[in-house]
Amino acid sequence: MLEIKKFVFNPFSENTYLIWDKDSLEAVVIDPGCSDSIEENELTELIANQNLAVKYLINTHCHLDHIFGNAFIKTKYNPIFIAPEKDLPLLKKAEEQADIFGVSINPSPLPDSFITEDLQISLGNVTPRFIFTPGHTPGEYSIYFGNENFCITGDVLFHESIGRTDLWGGDYNTLINSIMEKLFALPDDVVIYPGHNGLSTIGHERKYNPFLQ
Repeated sequence: MLEIKKFVFNPFSENTYLIWDKDSLEAVVIDPGCSDSIEENELTELIANQNLAVKYLINTHCHLDHIFGNAFIKTKYNPIFIAPEKDLPLLKKAEEQADIFGVSINPSPLPDSFITEDLQISLGNVTPRFIFTPGHTPGEYSIYFGNENFCITGDVLFHESIGRTDLWGGDYNTLINSIMEKLFALPDDVVIYPGHNGLSTIGHERKYNPFLQ
């Protein structure tokens, strides 16, 4: 059985997710957007209070707002860091991304390994499935926890919206295809946890998302 906690961090109001197995207390931090000590403390206090062992750090993609806290999390907990290989240029240019928006960032470490659709990780007895969903960036993956009936969709699919495609490496047709062919193949009652804003379900987006009709 998993628990999931959403944090809204940094000037871009990015959703950072902490997910853990209630039995083993193994945890994963997904897209750590913590950009200052206050946000770092908010995340680490919950980890400490729940006695969690941070096993993984995962980037769904490597835009600035989703990687602010990579260096902090890797240094503090030394988890296995996993990210999309095709987004490596973005990760390596984190400081350049920050300069464009007039903010600062600690350079991200490089991943320990890359996400593939065949990659298997576990939190206790739970094994999520990685779904390749490019379009917002060249390498983005969604993370589907089938037994728990939810999916982390990064900046691919939002509540009645979709990810931007006017940033580096974005492609509108690729994004739409990722949603229609990959995410809409999931059951309607799957809850989506996106990279910004509130939750939704696959069924709601299939029916009401104005970009996907």
